[in-house]
Amino acid sequence: MNKLKLDLDDYLEEFYSFFSRDAQLFLQGDSSLHYKRINELCELDLKYPKKTKLLNTAILHLEKKGILHLEELAEFVKIISYIKYLKSSCVSFELKKYFDKFVIAKEVEDILKYFKDDEFNSECDERLLNIDEKIKQLNQDINQQLRLLMQSKNLSEYLVDTQIHYINNQECLLLRGGFAKFLKASIIARSSGGGFYVVPLEIDNLKKGIKRLQEQEDEIKYEYACKFSTILSKFTLFLRFIDKEYSLIDGYLARVFFAKSKDLEFIECKNDKKIKISSFYHPAIKNAKPISVDFSKQVLIITGVNAGGKSMLLKSIMSASFLAKYLIPMKIDTHNSSISSFKSYESIIEDPQNSKNDISTFAGRMQSFAALFSQKDYLLGIDEIELGTDFEEASNLFYVLINELKKNAKIIITTHHKRLAAMLASCDDVELLAALYDIKEQRPKYEFLEGIIGKSYAYESALRYKISPNIVNEARKLQSENENNLNDLLNKNLELDAKLKFKLTQTKKKEEKLQSILDRLKDKEEKLQNDYLKRKKELENEYFLAINAAKKTLDFSSLKDKQRQINKANELKNNIKEEKIKSKEYKIGDYVKYENIEGKIIAINKNIASVENDFLTLKIDLNKLSHHTKSPSKKEITVKYERAVKNASVKLDLHGLRSEEAIEQLDKFISDALISGFDEVMVYHGIGTGKLAYAVKEFLKSHKSIKSFSDAPANMGGFGAKIIKL
Repeated sequence: MNKLKLDLDDYLEEFYSFFSRDAQLFLQGDSSLHYKRINELCELDLKYPKKTKLLNTAILHLEKKGILHLEELAEFVKIISYIKYLKSSCVSFELKKYFDKFVIAKEVEDILKYFKDDEFNSECDERLLNIDEKIKQLNQDINQQLRLLMQSKNLSEYLVDTQIHYINNQECLLLRGGFAKFLKASIIARSSGGGFYVVPLEIDNLKKGIKRLQEQEDEIKYEYACKFSTILSKFTLFLRFIDKEYSLIDGYLARVFFAKSKDLEFIECKNDKKIKISSFYHPAIKNAKPISVDFSKQVLIITGVNAGGKSMLLKSIMSASFLAKYLIPMKIDTHNSSISSFKSYESIIEDPQNSKNDISTFAGRMQSFAALFSQKDYLLGIDEIELGTDFEEASNLFYVLINELKKNAKIIITTHHKRLAAMLASCDDVELLAALYDIKEQRPKYEFLEGIIGKSYAYESALRYKISPNIVNEARKLQSENENNLNDLLNKNLELDAKLKFKLTQTKKKEEKLQSILDRLKDKEEKLQNDYLKRKKELENEYFLAINAAKKTLDFSSLKDKQRQINKANELKNNIKEEKIKSKEYKIGDYVKYENIEGKIIAINKNIASVENDFLTLKIDLNKLSHHTKSPSKKEITVKYERAVKNASVKLDLHGLRSEEAIEQLDKFISDALISGFDEVMVYHGIGTGKLAYAVKEFLKSHKSIKSFSDAPANMGGFGAKIIKL
């Protein structure tokens, strides 16, 4: 990471602190599968794993029939115990499928019973319990003997103090010379005041008793170490498997706990070599503006104001792709972002000048460029590309260099070199971004505008950084009049472009809302058509029954029976209620209303009227129109809507409902949300057996007014909820 200079070192160092053992960033295997497992782990409330060591050396020792210490065996116990815990906690599909591979032999599982809190438990053996009790008793006897000696009248005049001292981990007394007349003891040290640290002979005997007991304890523990090592030596293949897989699991958990600690999101990489970032916050910047950029082409050139965020945008784009590649969580809008990963990441950011090696800025950069031609499939960031040489010569050189490098790389460039930017912008696979400057406030906006080459605002930046106005004005005079006019035109172009893009965005929103209304009307028309056909079939069936009843009179010989059957047929006929459609008269020029759309009839062909609105022309059945006295407004779109429900909500909880009930509620909820004008809603269905989730998913797929839907982020329900865009 130091080589890339993306300012992620502190962030990654904090991330590494969540690992329980030495680890690498890269997760070997299927990235998509890792992403699914990590998301499922985010749904669980798990305890942190304890710090563990890699087991390669210990397993190698077992393969050679060696005996491991109980402390070494405890490392195996930690890992196996935590895997058992995870296996019992994970019930979701991918994780359950994964942890079902961990089949722990009963002999191995029995070893776990001999450990408590990841240490060998002495309570499992009565011999060890007895030894512990005896050692405790001997220690109490030592303390008691020492205190009795301190109270002895014969020794009182030789005691320097009435404390029990610990010298070389031994309890002793501090005495003056001459104590040997009254006490048999061994001297273990001298004090600075000339006293003697002594261990009484009685205490020494008690100490030897403790040592013998500890040796017995070690022998018993060695028996267990031999027993456990012999068992584990039969399962070295399994141990190598769990050691490797535990490193992978540790990588998952580090990401999960890191994400939860900072409320971060995961994003799954794609292979389309496009980078679309929405609301990304670079972790090195506090109180930063979110970065959003659509980098779909091969080269992105960032120009514009000095200190306007160009370099940080470059680093942010590269950082987002780098973090996504390694499935490291970040602060980003995952639903509106799409990031591709690359085989490698390269940057030419800092000044490589080195006087010791006789390397100039330009020479150092040329060395960096030369090393790139042998690489493929990489993301390259170049900051201040014109650094270190004449800009006229550089424009031609870098134009050719970039066109050659982009064959195997996706490239981000920051520059103040307008000529180079203009030359590269003529290529179809190059896009532009300009850092904006607030002329009124006299400061950068830290915002970017697509499709233009920005001005550097060197004079304005110099004034902002306290350069004398006299010096700046003198510099302005030296600039030619043509250049000043060109820059003025460039500023106006920036302002006009910004206004145009804003208006286009507003128009697009109106078009999308109008299209949504038209889609709803189309659905309603289809429903009415279906209702009409259904009613028609019902009427046909009723007429059929009446006619059949009348025909049956032919089968009766009795006049009374015939009369009775005719009466029954008449009764069935009279029960048929035909729905008569009132005919309406319209002429060209009439103002009419259809649902919430008002307009003017401009043509009539049989029963179909062409109704013109300010924004569109509709062909509508005359019977579906109603007269309207007022003409539609000429200023804005006349499409209006009212909320279907006074307290319309953007969230719906379907937990506990049967599939049929849930779909009925969901259908009404979507309809209310559309009429209320909501762009995005959320539905909670839970995980459970998966039946309800499947029913919701199938309904959403078939609904014509739903643009897209996706699983919610981990902190908002994950796989148990859907975010729906309308």
